[in-house]
Amino acid sequence: MNSSSSHQLRKLVRGVVSRRGFLGNIYSGLAGIGVAHLLANEIAAADSAATVPTNTLEWQPGQGMTHFAPRAKRVLQIFCPGAASHLDLWEHKPSLEKYDGKPLPGEEGVLSFQGKNGPLMRSPWPFKPAGETGKMISSMLPHMAKHIDDIAFIHSMTSKTNTHGPGCVFMNTGEDTEGFPGVGAWMSYALGSANENLPTYVAIPDMRGEPPNGKANWSNGFLPAQHQAIVMSDQNSIRSLELPDSVSTQEEKATREFLQTLNQRHLEANAGNSELRARMAAYELAARMQLSAPEVSDLAAESSAAHHLYGTADTNKQKAAYARNCLLARRLLERGVRYVSLYCASRASGVDGLLNWDAHKTIKPDYERHCPVFDQPTAALLTDLKQRGLLDDTLVLWTTEFGRMPTRQEGTTGRDHNPDGFTCWMMGAGVKPGVSYGATDEFGRRAAINPTTVWDFYATVNHILGFDHQRLTYYHNGLDRRLTSVHGNVIQEILA
Repeated sequence: MNSSSSHQLRKLVRGVVSRRGFLGNIYSGLAGIGVAHLLANEIAAADSAATVPTNTLEWQPGQGMTHFAPRAKRVLQIFCPGAASHLDLWEHKPSLEKYDGKPLPGEEGVLSFQGKNGPLMRSPWPFKPAGETGKMISSMLPHMAKHIDDIAFIHSMTSKTNTHGPGCVFMNTGEDTEGFPGVGAWMSYALGSANENLPTYVAIPDMRGEPPNGKANWSNGFLPAQHQAIVMSDQNSIRSLELPDSVSTQEEKATREFLQTLNQRHLEANAGNSELRARMAAYELAARMQLSAPEVSDLAAESSAAHHLYGTADTNKQKAAYARNCLLARRLLERGVRYVSLYCASRASGVDGLLNWDAHKTIKPDYERHCPVFDQPTAALLTDLKQRGLLDDTLVLWTTEFGRMPTRQEGTTGRDHNPDGFTCWMMGAGVKPGVSYGATDEFGRRAAINPTTVWDFYATVNHILGFDHQRLTYYHNGLDRRLTSVHGNVIQEILA
């Protein structure tokens, strides 16, 4: 379909009914399903090229329009809950090795989240140079080391909280209290769907459970309900997708058509009710997902080479489960899901560091449990995206809620919480490869060079996706709300 015919078709469709309504009407019947899939891709592809420069036409959310030319059209966010230690994974500090066992200068016996801290503590594992850049990375991440030249590290991240629940929500929504939209919800609101048969925003929890504060991390907040994430994973597929034996295909088709007629009449009588429209859209999506979701989650369709690359059959059950979720994430991204949040670990348990990266007491055995789960599958996902050309228009984020102290907690061999300096990184579309931005001080205690906020981080994400973060707003309770609150500056130094 050429651009002229695609334009005429979109004009015809929008002159009769909305895009969602059109696809909903033609969905019934196998022929309609094929046409819906074709037109969804055609319309989304054409819409995604539309930009609205400053001071020209009014930007409209959900139409694939951006403020300026985007570099990425989808996002993969990998989140490691529990405050993964920057000092033991990503940021090498020779001074910790030199002064191991000595007091932290100026902060001897400092009190942090769980109380008094002891002396400085070196990482239990050596750091090794990787890639052509020679960037130092923990020897516990040999597979991730192969991607070091493609990553833009931000070593000067800061948080406004040192508590896991608020910290995770802050990193995922830009606010440290619940009730605000997740980043993926903002992108769903801004960009709309690229595949009408799949959700715009998907959250993939770890097999060990949800992260701290659970569903608040992927909530729609005050945005219309249709923008909340659909939760799915390899371990927990979406329920109720198959017809009961007592209902025939013809009955289901007739019921859906009749229900759609009633819904449309009810919507016309309640114009402007976003909750009603969102509920209808959710049911329409659920009907379409009866065919699309089983296909996208069918990992058996992948080659044995792909399964070997990811490690889906590993004897470590947690690693194998996370590997399958990584493979699912790739399948979702390549089928047009706009935003995928992939979690590696869950909320805290009765034993620190058992289910997530919160290593208060014994960092060595804790991270020797978590790093192998994370390393190979994550690296495989990045390799797979790159080999398929998906990194050309996919932005990859690695995040955690805050960092950890350079000292050991008093009486332990673990590290306490540290919101004053930690590492996150970006990779893929629009990102300058092989760079490190900012740094903590010589011991890793505080962001010392180019301190960076969560709002700066997401202002940059918005920019790569083609949005001015100050103009991507939603009116709520008397305010034009935005992901970056009233803060945020684009980190120009990491842009390609």
